[in-house]
Amino acid sequence: MYRLDATDRLLLTVLDDDPRMPTMTIAQRTGLARGTIQARLDRLTREGVLRLASSRVLPAALGRGLAANVATELDQHRLDDAIAAVSEIPEVLECVAPAGGTDLLCRAVAKDPEDLYRVAEEIRLCPGILRTSTSVFLREVIPYRVAPLLRRG
Repeated sequence: MYRLDATDRLLLTVLDDDPRMPTMTIAQRTGLARGTIQARLDRLTREGVLRLASSRVLPAALGRGLAANVATELDQHRLDDAIAAVSEIPEVLECVAPAGGTDLLCRAVAKDPEDLYRVAEEIRLCPGILRTSTSVFLREVIPYRVAPLLRRG
């Protein structure tokens, strides 16, 4: 994984305030040359450091205001099949493999409780998934952020 240096952190901190900020404005705020900024942004994109722009879109704006974790238990011999099938479900925003009793943990969104039931069932019916358990998010208390980490260094 690409390691950020102080210049990368400065650039990303400024962009965190306004990701559409023009290169010239970034140069004025940071004292960096425009060419340096563009080269850094190109490298950060190429190295996979930056998330896709679509990750900034709030699911609620797409009519999917209900969020939940769907924990799964798998047939371990079918892990790849399960991951491939879950990745085809649009309402699954991300899926991780945590330590502990859960094999895959999916963050999913839905329109309402009935729709969440449909999404959870779609996950449960994926090849290799034996059981699921769903936990609904009642409210977001700390939104996704990395600015404090960028500042910490």
